[in-house]
Amino acid sequence: MFLFFLLFVLILHTSSSSATIILQGNATLQSPNNTFQLGFFNFFPGPGPGPPKFYLAIRRTSLPSPNTIWVANRLHPSPSQAASSLELTPTGQLLLTHFNTTLWTAASAATANLTLKLLDSGNLVLLTSDGVVSWQSFDSPSDTWLPGMNLTRFNSLTSWRTETDPSPGLYTLRLKPSFYGEFELVFNETVSYWSTGNWSNGTFLNIPEMTIPYLYAFHFAAPFSPAAAFGFSERAIETSFRPPTMFRLEPFGQVKQYSWNSQSGSWQMFWFKPESVCQVRGICGGFGVCTGDTSKFCECVSGFEPLDGHGWGSGDYSQGCHRVDAGCDGGDGFEDLGAVRFGFGNVSLVKGKSRSFCERECLRDCGCVGLSFEKQSGLCKKFYGSLSDFQNLTADGESEVLHVRVPSGGSGRKVFDWKVLSGVVIGSVAVLGVVVVTLLVMVKRRVEGKKMDEDEEDGFVGMLNLRVFSYKELQLATRGFSEKIGHGGFGTVFQGELSDASVVAVKRLERPGSGEKEFRAEVSTIGNIQHVNLVRLRGFCSENSHRLLVYEYMQNGALSVYLRKEGPSLSWDVRFRVAVGTAKGIAYLHEECRCCIIHCDIKPENILLDGDFTAKVSDFGLAKLIGRDFSRVLATMRGTWGYVAPEWISGVAITTKADVYSYGMTMLELIGGRRNVEALPSGGGESGTESGGKWFFPPWAAQQIIEGNFGEVIDKRLGNVYNIEEARRVALVAVWCIQDDEAMRPTMGMVVKMLEGLVEVSVPPSPKLLQALVTGDSFHGVKANSGNGVSTGGSLSDGNLEVSTADSESYTGNVFSPLDVNANVSVR
Repeated sequence: MFLFFLLFVLILHTSSSSATIILQGNATLQSPNNTFQLGFFNFFPGPGPGPPKFYLAIRRTSLPSPNTIWVANRLHPSPSQAASSLELTPTGQLLLTHFNTTLWTAASAATANLTLKLLDSGNLVLLTSDGVVSWQSFDSPSDTWLPGMNLTRFNSLTSWRTETDPSPGLYTLRLKPSFYGEFELVFNETVSYWSTGNWSNGTFLNIPEMTIPYLYAFHFAAPFSPAAAFGFSERAIETSFRPPTMFRLEPFGQVKQYSWNSQSGSWQMFWFKPESVCQVRGICGGFGVCTGDTSKFCECVSGFEPLDGHGWGSGDYSQGCHRVDAGCDGGDGFEDLGAVRFGFGNVSLVKGKSRSFCERECLRDCGCVGLSFEKQSGLCKKFYGSLSDFQNLTADGESEVLHVRVPSGGSGRKVFDWKVLSGVVIGSVAVLGVVVVTLLVMVKRRVEGKKMDEDEEDGFVGMLNLRVFSYKELQLATRGFSEKIGHGGFGTVFQGELSDASVVAVKRLERPGSGEKEFRAEVSTIGNIQHVNLVRLRGFCSENSHRLLVYEYMQNGALSVYLRKEGPSLSWDVRFRVAVGTAKGIAYLHEECRCCIIHCDIKPENILLDGDFTAKVSDFGLAKLIGRDFSRVLATMRGTWGYVAPEWISGVAITTKADVYSYGMTMLELIGGRRNVEALPSGGGESGTESGGKWFFPPWAAQQIIEGNFGEVIDKRLGNVYNIEEARRVALVAVWCIQDDEAMRPTMGMVVKMLEGLVEVSVPPSPKLLQALVTGDSFHGVKANSGNGVSTGGSLSDGNLEVSTADSESYTGNVFSPLDVNANVSVR
């Protein structure tokens, strides 16, 4: 009995000293300042298809979702919180168990006297007695990257499966294997769909935003080697408060940077790539089409339905779609998806005479799921297996027009065989006389309706949010176009009142020969978008030769009205709201629309103010739409001199940075309360820039801002009644926007963050082109690529710009000069 008692005591002592329980049940471990907490959490507490799932996770204590920054047992959740425990063994192991089942483990390099702590950085660490980190969660990240955490070839970010399911998803952010100086986003661990570009001079080539110093400092240790480690830290700033920030790899494959905005009480998206969710590979699965809609990314091809209905309901579209019926019954048709890029299984090439021939060949083969036909080569591609990654694009020569085989009940075009076609022809001959008579009757009607049919092809009538007005309606509403309130390059604007007593602005296009193009551009652009900082288009008239646009009425007119010394003045509060609102409107066009829209004519005349002095961007007659897969577009130079970016004058393909330049020029006018070019009073001008009685304001203003003399630039009509910090931010942002090199200009999304104080705005370098205009020195532009393989460069001497290209063409012209800001560029 005595020996049995000793054995029992020894067993109890051994079991009690075998492991130390750190957490159990609903207990939590807090960081010193209660910024983070470690505990067992269920991320889908509502009723679900299976038992509850609890995860050992770290999350921010007092901030809303997304607040979970690390999950341990992503592969093996616990079915019960009460029976879950985290233990530290004497051998230095962390064990997560459910009863006697181990769900997750982590081993420490040390074995004795270890302490588990959760730091205020969000890092869970095992410390030795002398404070050395023996293990840390930062070395095994999940989907979130925090300041102080390094990404290496051994630790990558892996997305959650869905917003409520932290199991490993389909997307990874990792160092590129065998080339460690570049990060890439990867689908299913094999397919790369976006990369940062090479690390060069402290930035990644495909992330130009890194050239702008802001709240974070990035560091890359031993790039291009297996020991590469990339991380970021927060810069030292004047204020003690640092807003929480993080990078997060979303379940739908985009990597986003978030910053906490204490004023709005929400997370603000700071940066994201790829720019469109439809550029992410595998997001919609087989036979799923990406719509880009934030509420529902994907939809099935007509005649197909989701393979995993529950997954689609929770935001996981990766299983794709399947046919409603078994298929291959001879009654299938084809749905035209237009110009797309897509993934596919296998392809068979057949020489064909026409698309109809290709369709018949596909229908004879039960395994054929779709086709494309190249008319020039007469080559028919038949696709087998599963088609995926449909991305609707504009035809660009690289994408293919895809025709997907759909069930007969779908909306696809049904294909007839030769027997059916022969019967149709014989029947048609029998009623030929009737057809001829009918055609004669319809000729006049077709001629009259031809113009509207063309408009319908452009999608005018299809826009359900627009009203189609008759010319007579608008003539009555404007009292015979008698009350003129504005005049632009493409028409005159009149005030009108509709039958429902609402006041509108009616723009009548008057420019002969070119008004139709601008009309279609404006309707197709602004008719499909809505934003609080964009003028709303209510409807249009396209009747015979009449082309009119009906807008919401802006009671306080254009910004240009308030930039004249003899005109009314705006308070600083209004000016700052105009600066931020205009930036948000342009950022929406560039970054949030389904297609990226370059406005091409940002200037004070096109920034309107409503009754509350809210800024709204207007006049989309010059807008250029580009697909999300393209970063540049080659466009004929247009816009207004004094606001046109230098690279556009060079003839290269432009980017959204052309609008950024125009915005910067406009902001200089806004804070100065003056136009960029104005007549000088007798007795000279400022800084010795008098020439021909005119003064070009931006070069002088930019230099004053760079030197810190903000008060010299601010509108004297304001006196001292303005916010100095806000004025400083607007002024510095304006100069950043007018940099010669477009890569140095911030994106409009970044501009918004700068103006709102979320990003520190440093002092920019002096724009060399503007400086040359003041000093008369020669200016040599940076060479760029036009997008078509032509290398261009520019130089300025004595106010004359000369651009040369690789094919020996040259373009010369006097631009922005103090002598004549409206001078034309001549081509020879």
